[in-house]
Amino acid sequence: MKAGRIALVIGAAIAVAVFLVTIPTFRHFFDLGVYRGAVRYWLFDGGDLYQYRYQGTEYGFTYPPFAALTMSPLALTSWPVAVAASLVLNSAAVILLLRWYFVPILRRYRVLDIWTPCALMFLGFLLFEPSRDTFSYGQVNLLLLVLVCSDLRNKRFAGVGIGLAAAIKLTPAVFIGYLILARRYREAATATITAAIATVLAMLVAPDASREFWTDAVWDTNRVGHFYQVSNQSLRGVLARLDAPGMWWLVAVVLVVAYWSWWVRTRRPDLTTGFAVTGVVACLISPISWVHHLVWLIPGVFLLLDRAVRAPTMERRRGLAVLFAGFAVMSSSIVWLWWAQPHGWAAFPGSNTYVWLSIAILLALTVTSEPALTGSRVPPIGLRSETAPGQKAV
Repeated sequence: MKAGRIALVIGAAIAVAVFLVTIPTFRHFFDLGVYRGAVRYWLFDGGDLYQYRYQGTEYGFTYPPFAALTMSPLALTSWPVAVAASLVLNSAAVILLLRWYFVPILRRYRVLDIWTPCALMFLGFLLFEPSRDTFSYGQVNLLLLVLVCSDLRNKRFAGVGIGLAAAIKLTPAVFIGYLILARRYREAATATITAAIATVLAMLVAPDASREFWTDAVWDTNRVGHFYQVSNQSLRGVLARLDAPGMWWLVAVVLVVAYWSWWVRTRRPDLTTGFAVTGVVACLISPISWVHHLVWLIPGVFLLLDRAVRAPTMERRRGLAVLFAGFAVMSSSIVWLWWAQPHGWAAFPGSNTYVWLSIAILLALTVTSEPALTGSRVPPIGLRSETAPGQKAV
């Protein structure tokens, strides 16, 4: 039986490898090259961090100076070492996410062999386009996701992870807004203070780069690409591909934020669900959400998986089928079919596929009812286990 499970994993790994070399979406660690080239240019050549352009392209460093400080070890590495470090760190992030979100589901149903399903789920991360792109771009999204989700498991220092993530990249700051809406003011203050300390530290170490970022580079959206590209799977991308005025994006953002705020204040969700929904909202309202940014959907997908397996038989089958179909679509790179002609109503349904799935996840998490836990000793997924005195942890 053990040999059969090993053969299953090996067979799945071969199939995934064939898929990865067949689908022409390997990114050649482009973003890692931007990070490494920018910090080398900044630290070793004395150049302007935000004037650097990678290999003659229009792309340069777009994150706050604190991010450059955290990435500065890349300046000392060779390219193979940088690639290896990126792969190891992203793999570690996936393993942590599996430990926090997937293993509790397996333990709830007393699955004795957790290694086989975890190995298969790890391979699933390599297929799922947002995480696949994160690996092949050498991006930091999975690491930021782990930083934010670590606050679900760290009561004493809750907020520190969000604060650090927001200092590295601005998008995670939306989680501070969630903490305020959820009346978790201590965690919100911790996150805000952490982000402020990191930002001030960067100002002290790199005053010129900080001045340029906060007064100029942060407002220059042309540095990161065009809104209308199909790789931008946010509401702003949807409207840009329709050539709609920017005002309509502001209307859409107001509607999504209003719904999110109402849901948080009236439903008072648990932290795990609140974080998952906030991650989806961040992807929708951000001016630019590249496909690799959609790793923020992953906690929500795991929550929906947890709900599906706890549902009655017919609902379970239907829920798992829908989740598998959504996973297949988001692993298919379907939006790239409209890369050359993303504009207009003809491209509207297909070029925005991942936006529609993001909205579906948002509604599934906030509208549908969650099956009640009955008799389970396993804590909700994503949260730290709270073992009572004298009770053996599962």
